[in-house]
Amino acid sequence: MSETPDSAVRTYTEQHRAAFLHDLAEWLRIPSVSAQPEHDGDVRRSAEWLSAKLKETGFPVAEIWETPGAPAVFAEWPSEDPDAPTVLVYGHHDVQPAAREDGWATDPFEPVIRDGRMYGRGAADDKGQVFFHTLGVRAHLAATGRTTPAVTLKLLIEGEEESGSPNFRALAEQHADRLAADAVIVSDTGMWDEQTPTVCTGMRGLAECEIQLYGPAQDIHSGSFGGAVPNPATEIARLVAALHDEDGRVAIPGFYEGVTDLTDTERALFAQLPFDEATWLRTAKSQAASGEAGYSTLERVWARPTAEVNGIGGGYQGAGSKTIIPSSALVKISFRLVDGQDPDRVQQTVRAWVESRVPAGIRHRITFQPATRPCLTPLDHPALQAVARAMGRAFGKKILFTREGGSGPAADLRDVLGAPVLFLGISVPSDGWHAPDEKVELDLLLKGVETTAYLWGEMATAL
Repeated sequence: MSETPDSAVRTYTEQHRAAFLHDLAEWLRIPSVSAQPEHDGDVRRSAEWLSAKLKETGFPVAEIWETPGAPAVFAEWPSEDPDAPTVLVYGHHDVQPAAREDGWATDPFEPVIRDGRMYGRGAADDKGQVFFHTLGVRAHLAATGRTTPAVTLKLLIEGEEESGSPNFRALAEQHADRLAADAVIVSDTGMWDEQTPTVCTGMRGLAECEIQLYGPAQDIHSGSFGGAVPNPATEIARLVAALHDEDGRVAIPGFYEGVTDLTDTERALFAQLPFDEATWLRTAKSQAASGEAGYSTLERVWARPTAEVNGIGGGYQGAGSKTIIPSSALVKISFRLVDGQDPDRVQQTVRAWVESRVPAGIRHRITFQPATRPCLTPLDHPALQAVARAMGRAFGKKILFTREGGSGPAADLRDVLGAPVLFLGISVPSDGWHAPDEKVELDLLLKGVETTAYLWGEMATAL
């Protein structure tokens, strides 16, 4: 009996499994830590390794793109179909710092396979999830008999994601013509858990600031002057206390302007996930859930904007007492943003709010870090449905939908290219991103291969 296309994909994937894992392990041995200058050469070596491997895979174009920081890799494989859509895959080849003394059971840059898992820095974040695209496109060709993909396939794999992607938007703008695509696939995300395959539909944005308040020109005696001059530490405390209302909402006027509200459908889909709050709290090392009234825990961390105090200080911090009015105080705040919020507008509202609350005799300074924009794909978008169908074929299960509370550069691609962003990842929470003993589940990694083998045909039909 002849094989079906799906069984042909599985057969091809299994036949090439050993070589695929061997190559991945070779890439993981390159300590491409973008945050540590002593590894600059390794980050470049990682880019060179990937470029060569993509050419070996069959991509007729594979280039290293320079930035003021670490190099990125671009690849392109045009479809022979003149009406084929174009899909761009994003990922990153740099990794977090890692050392054996951090608590690793083995050398983090000498990958090992134990109990169906590959351990090594970058196994899940993000080299493993980038690399499954190489075997996936080959399985796609083998199962369909094609000589080129069903879509024009492009890859952009950056080298500074773990350092905040400081040069990424400029890189995307510089090469916007060559990156032009009908859809973007971000393979730097994950699933709910090993038994629950899911597709992420969005990530929150991020705006971070430091607010500094200045009072007396130096620390002064609290007995001689207390109660008669403004105290910066007291004013910082008042500012923080005013950040939220009694229902847990951010109380900065205008903060919620433009927020895209959850639909009833999305809330129902979130509710289908096997979420256990007690287990979640143990992971969070917390004793209770808290947040904006009227929303579930998942809704709060995925779909609602937040303001969190990351650090606060001012005055004497040593042992015993020191009866002073401090000359300055500060607070660091991060704002997670959702679809519809403009980071520039949020910064303006925060500045206006602080200025309105600072009393006479207190000077202030607000410093914002570069912002990350939120990103959301509507549930009914044809490209998102194509991802869900491909994943459903690979896993043989109903695919549920999630969002992520964190942030990334996906929105830059959406804004620069004007294309929808979809998320495809097979990593699970136990993979330990950024932690000792990072790993990837090999069965899930191969499901990623299978998903991408189906995806290009699904995308060609959907777009």
